[in-house]
Amino acid sequence: MKSIILTGPKASGKTSAGKSLAPLYKCRFIDLDELIFQRTGKTPRQLYIDGSAVFQNAEADAVQSLASADSADAGKEPIQIVSAGGGIIDNPEAAATLKKLDAVIVYLSISADSAWNRINASVTKTGELPPFLQTDNPRETHRILHERRAAAYLQAADLSVDAEGKTPDEIASEIFKHYV
Repeated sequence: MKSIILTGPKASGKTSAGKSLAPLYKCRFIDLDELIFQRTGKTPRQLYIDGSAVFQNAEADAVQSLASADSADAGKEPIQIVSAGGGIIDNPEAAATLKKLDAVIVYLSISADSAWNRINASVTKTGELPPFLQTDNPRETHRILHERRAAAYLQAADLSVDAEGKTPDEIASEIFKHYV
């Protein structure tokens, strides 16, 4: 099974672009955060509150389940689109398993400021920042993480797509043009 794994920072549009991309390939879309919830009964946020190691273990387990499905489906034509969590690059076990999949890794890049603005907009809905940003200076914590992770995502990617100011459909179309 050939997969397309969408990576990038939190709020870069991975899930939205993945939902737009899957119909172009007539394949299924998997949100890794949703898969984690299905497997554990807890959201990534809840798992992270239990401890970053608890979350990373659940994330690695979910990615391993994709790898197991990938092996079982070897030789079959259909692909799947997977949206990875924004911090997966900081989970060595999960990131290594992703690289072993028969997959194309696509990095959706956006600026730290754009990501921060999107995260802040979601705070209005959830009422609080994600646990990893609950620090004395959340914006600076975010900027540092964003810049470090961006370099790592770029290095791991087979394709980098500038997602700044683009709609999910525009991002999906750009990816589709590369991998028709």
